[in-house]
Amino acid sequence: MKKIIGIIVVILSLVLLSGCTNEPAPPIDLPIPDVLTTAEKVQSKIDSMSLHEKVAQMIQAERGYITPEDVEMYGIGSILSGGGSHPSSYLDTANDWYQMYFNYQQSALRSSSEIPIIYGIDAVHGNNNLYGATIFPHNIGLGAANDPELMYEIGKATAEEMLVTGITWTFAPAVSVVSDISWGRTYEGLSENPIIHLNLVQSMILGLQENGVSATAKHFVGDGGTSGGTDQGNVTLDEQTIREIHLAPYYEAIDAGVDTIMISYSSINNMKMHGNDYWINDILKDEMGFEGFIISDWNAIHQLPGDYSDQIVASVNAGVDMLMEPSDWLSALETLEAAVNNGRILESRIDDAVTRILMVKYTRGLIENPFAKLNPETNLYTQEHQDLAREAVRKSLVLLKNEDQALPLEKNQSIYITGPASDNVGYMCGGWTTYWQGNTAARIGVGISIKQAVSNVLGTQSLNLATSWNQADTVIVVLTETPYSEGVGDHDNLTLTTGLSHPENAAALAVAQDAQAAGKNVIGILISGRPLVLGTYLDRFDAFIAAWLPGSEGGSGIADVLFGDYAPTGKLSYSWPKDISQIGYISTYLNYDETFVMFPFGYGLTYA
Repeated sequence: MKKIIGIIVVILSLVLLSGCTNEPAPPIDLPIPDVLTTAEKVQSKIDSMSLHEKVAQMIQAERGYITPEDVEMYGIGSILSGGGSHPSSYLDTANDWYQMYFNYQQSALRSSSEIPIIYGIDAVHGNNNLYGATIFPHNIGLGAANDPELMYEIGKATAEEMLVTGITWTFAPAVSVVSDISWGRTYEGLSENPIIHLNLVQSMILGLQENGVSATAKHFVGDGGTSGGTDQGNVTLDEQTIREIHLAPYYEAIDAGVDTIMISYSSINNMKMHGNDYWINDILKDEMGFEGFIISDWNAIHQLPGDYSDQIVASVNAGVDMLMEPSDWLSALETLEAAVNNGRILESRIDDAVTRILMVKYTRGLIENPFAKLNPETNLYTQEHQDLAREAVRKSLVLLKNEDQALPLEKNQSIYITGPASDNVGYMCGGWTTYWQGNTAARIGVGISIKQAVSNVLGTQSLNLATSWNQADTVIVVLTETPYSEGVGDHDNLTLTTGLSHPENAAALAVAQDAQAAGKNVIGILISGRPLVLGTYLDRFDAFIAAWLPGSEGGSGIADVLFGDYAPTGKLSYSWPKDISQIGYISTYLNYDETFVMFPFGYGLTYA
């Protein structure tokens, strides 16, 4: 108010002064005061909305189950594309994605509330659903790199490659602290130890949100701490342990101002998190002061006790602000509205949820500019983004073994390369790439394979790859898991030849054995979403690299390190077990013994 009065005084003074001369007063450009704060704008909007309009803001539908006409009729608040859900084809361009987004957004603005939707996707290692996008290393590799500045730049690049489609919300980063590598989502976690998360989580969130995209910290809380590493399983830890290990990254996320938090499918002491009033309301919102909004996971409330109405009531009263109900969105809307009308949910709770949702829509600029987009030609798979992804690969590689300076390689020697992942970009990218369970194609539209990258280096010396191992000085063997995501990846028989390891690994290991016996320099590279038990197979290699799931620029980044243009700097963010019995033995144990495991947390060699 003082600011407004001051402006008026200035204007009156100028008018009076101009009246004392024969010269007209010069034109002046005064700033128009922004009378309302964002919170006041949100409150004003909520005051004007009907109960139906408010409840609709709390509903998220999957694009395959809702039309633009439905959005206009019901005014729902959000739409998502699940993993592998494209506008029409996996080959859809950024402009195809934007046109789909535009159609939904235009319909939302025609609804009675006139509020834009917020559109969500699983951009968990780049905009990985979009054909032609840069695919960055999965979080397990970024944890090994442990570089906050790198994390920020990856968040920024991901935001730019999302905004070429207009979409402004990603269900990332996963801040899971992984206690058991049997879990199929291990590679989505930065580490088994929250010390890594405390160094990286804020940087990733700021990289996304300072560049126009809402981030999501997930999955609250303890998703990586279930017994036996079972996806959607049960956490049996005491509260102090949960706080010290699994809750710690959420403090970092909240300090970074994260817009949204996604609830976990899992349970704590047999109570499903989606109905856990204590952990969501008392701890997350009240004690920790989270001011963004809470999103449920895909159909997750269906795992709560009772009928559908009971599930809606329990989750919303426990603190869930937006319901991800991909196909049941209309039933969710109607059931939620009925629950308020019959007194099972207070309208004040609805107002709180919608306030949180609208605050995000205002602060991220959706209300003012719902159709904003970036130019794909200057923001999608640019040389800058390729270079960044390549740097991330180099920094994520962990050199586990290097006898007699087997690495780095000379660029003028004869090299033979084999193994199921030697010439396959899809395997390097893993799950959540093109499709929910990943893309097994050798070529996915971006990047080059390890074999091609090595061939390119040799080509600078007018050399070609050897066509058989016995003609080569060095033999490179690239082993791999097959792509997977979520519970599909749950497995406790994690060796190079069992579980989800590629069936062709066995033949490649036989080549390594024969080549070593013949006196060749044998280099092993493992493409995987977690440590695998190496056993005596490690003896067949003179050097061995854990490359994780390095993404589209994996080939180039790996070649950089193989030939010594860059020395390896990655350190294990997970303990590497000697055998199956050691799975679950991790660095957060009070009496952690580094000599007990094959390679301890923090281990990693470099070149002399």
